[in-house]
Amino acid sequence: MGRERRWFAVLVCLVVGAALTVAILGASDGGAPHGAASATAAPGDFVDILDVPAAKGEPPPPGPDASTGTVTVDCGRNEEEHYNEDNLVISPGLRGGAHHTHAYVGNLSTNARSTDASLAAAPTTCRGGDRSTYYWPVLRRTDRPGEHAYEKAAGHGNAGQILEPAEVRLEFGGNPVGKVVPMPRFLRAVTGDAVALTAGNDENVRARWGCASLPDRSTTRYPRCPAGDRLTRTLVFPSCWNGLDTAGPERTHLVFRATNGVCPADTFAVPELTVRLAYAAPEDGVSIALDSFPEQRHSPKTDHGMFVNVMTDARMAEVVDCLNTGRHCRK
Repeated sequence: MGRERRWFAVLVCLVVGAALTVAILGASDGGAPHGAASATAAPGDFVDILDVPAAKGEPPPPGPDASTGTVTVDCGRNEEEHYNEDNLVISPGLRGGAHHTHAYVGNLSTNARSTDASLAAAPTTCRGGDRSTYYWPVLRRTDRPGEHAYEKAAGHGNAGQILEPAEVRLEFGGNPVGKVVPMPRFLRAVTGDAVALTAGNDENVRARWGCASLPDRSTTRYPRCPAGDRLTRTLVFPSCWNGLDTAGPERTHLVFRATNGVCPADTFAVPELTVRLAYAAPEDGVSIALDSFPEQRHSPKTDHGMFVNVMTDARMAEVVDCLNTGRHCRK
C-alpha cells in the first residue's frame, strides 16, 4: 500500500505540474495561444544523421549458453486507428492520464480501465492470436493540421497530422550469456522516460532514433534523413525479472540487463522485446514532434513504450523454446 500511495502522489504531481506548465507556456512561449503549449519541438532537437558518428566496435560474442534465437510477431501497423490518451501500465484506471496520444498494436481493447480478464478476452491485430498490447506515443507533422477526431482532440500542446508508420516490427530476443525463462502472463513493462527533459539526467533515456539506410548510426535527437529514406525509432525493453511481480510503479519488478547481458542478482532473464518503427522520412525543413507532456516540449529523449504480455502460457513456452534453441521464428 505504501508504494501505491507514493505512486498516486507522483500522478497528482504530474497532473498539477502539467496544468501549471500549460498556463505558464501560454503566457511566455513565443506567441503560443493562452492556455496552450507549443506544438513544435526545439530546433536543437534535430540533427543531420550524417553528423552522427557511426557506432564503433562490435558487441561481444555470445557465450556458450546464450539464447540466440529470435521471435518476430506480426501485429500490423495500427491500421485500425486504435488511439487514446490512456496509459494502462503507468496510470491504470485514470482516463486521459497520459496527456498525450498513444498508438497501439495487438490487443484491440486496451485503455485505462482494462483488466487482465478483459485483455484476455479481447480481439487482437496479431497474427497467431497473441493478445498482448504494445503501444507508444504518436509522432506528428506539425506543418499539417489534424483532420481526424483523435488528432483534433489531442490538446496539451500536441497537435498536427499523426504520421502512420510504414513498418512496425516486434521482435523478442534471448540473452547473450544464458537461457531465458518464460515471462509471466500479464507482466507489465515500460521503456524510456516520458519526463526525461525535466528529470535532469538521461538515466532512463532508452529510445534511439535513426535512418534506415544508416543502421550503424543512432541518436537521442530527431534525425534528418536523406531524401527517400525512412526515419526509425527503436525501443528496447527491460528483460530481467524479479521472479515475483507482474507490475511495479517504481520499475523494480523488471529491469535492464548489463551491456554484457548479465542480469542483476536475484533476477531472471526473460525474452527481450524490441519495437522498431519506421516512417517515410519527412522532407527537409519539415518539423516533426513526439507527443509529450507539455513541460517536456516534445523532446525526442522522452520517447517511451509500454507492453503487457497477454500470451497464453503455451504460446510463451513456444517463444522461449525458439529463443533457447537458437531458431528464428515467426509467430
